[in-house]
Amino acid sequence: MKWIRLKANREASVLRFHPWVFSGAVDTSSEDLQDGDWVVVQNAKGKALGTGHFQAGSIYVRLLSFSLQENTQEFWDAKISQALQVRRQSGLFPNAQTDCFRLVHGEGDGLPGLIIDLYGDTAVMQCHSIGMHRDRQLIRQALQTALGGTLKAVYDKSAETLPTQYASTVKNGYLWGKSEPRTVKENGLTFFVDWESGQKTGFFLDQRDNRALLASFSKDKTVLNAFSYTGGFSVYALEAGAKKVDSVDISPRAIELAGQNAGLNTSGPSRHLGIIGDVLLYLKQADVLYDLMVIDPPAFAKSLDKRHNAIQGYKRLNALAIKKIAPGGILFTFSCSQVVDRQIFHDTIVAAAIEAGRQVRVLHTLSQPADHPVSIFHPEGAYLKGLVLFVE
Repeated sequence: MKWIRLKANREASVLRFHPWVFSGAVDTSSEDLQDGDWVVVQNAKGKALGTGHFQAGSIYVRLLSFSLQENTQEFWDAKISQALQVRRQSGLFPNAQTDCFRLVHGEGDGLPGLIIDLYGDTAVMQCHSIGMHRDRQLIRQALQTALGGTLKAVYDKSAETLPTQYASTVKNGYLWGKSEPRTVKENGLTFFVDWESGQKTGFFLDQRDNRALLASFSKDKTVLNAFSYTGGFSVYALEAGAKKVDSVDISPRAIELAGQNAGLNTSGPSRHLGIIGDVLLYLKQADVLYDLMVIDPPAFAKSLDKRHNAIQGYKRLNALAIKKIAPGGILFTFSCSQVVDRQIFHDTIVAAAIEAGRQVRVLHTLSQPADHPVSIFHPEGAYLKGLVLFVE
């Protein structure tokens, strides 16, 4: 196998089972390395420490094993089977009330660079590394083996997530079988998911538990779901008896689907209003105080050099939101920016509350659900942060 050799005394993170090897730690390597190759990572004396995908960049190797490992079908079968077992233990498979969940969550399942979401009988795969995409047919076969007759199609939606030059050679499409965008169940509620043209894999599965919590606050409330996408929080609020729900998103298609999802459930669309627009502008101009509000923006920063601007963005957004909540109201606020850690996010919300001049209490600290597991050796995987706030 091809190999890379680390500089002296640079193996500590690998010995702690962190799955990333950075380029600055590398001394020498095989001369013919190509992006996506399987490589053995060695210490300075040539001892094998692990095996993973090579990719030229800051993260030089994403480790798939902390031992010597060949790229075999048996390896992928075992990895996908293990990931499914975690979801079985979490009560997600099989589950008549919830037939959509994340089956593989990158580093959290020992497969950095790979996301697989399951929507009923269709698996939607997103590869974030060239190596994962090169191995996609082995992964597809492992999915068929693990899921058996419950699986009817595997859709590859990696063109948006791969490195630009390589992505230009890639087209999204079915690796096996054929399916159509369909409705799924989440906690007994119905949602239409379009994995072919929607954002990410079609639905934000990571907010499932937080949506259920929101429902417990929603009865007889006026609700704003900001950055609503296809209306996940909106549907939960409506079904729990909210008096009125406004969904705001910049995407016309997202607002269309939010209305469709409201109509798919027993509440119907009569108490739901979809608003196409910029959330910050809407909050500045809104002449109504909401009882309950959700602020769930897309990632404001995807790299450390953008973190300061992201923090300022979160502060401005949340200060406006806190001002627009009725006394005694509840704010669910989130960040999915990996580079903004939990403490920084908390401190930013404190600054927003000071700016808004309101008294605020923290009722709940929120995170991602069990199908988005975090490796204890890779804390960076805990990307979703949230707070439930009581605003006086």
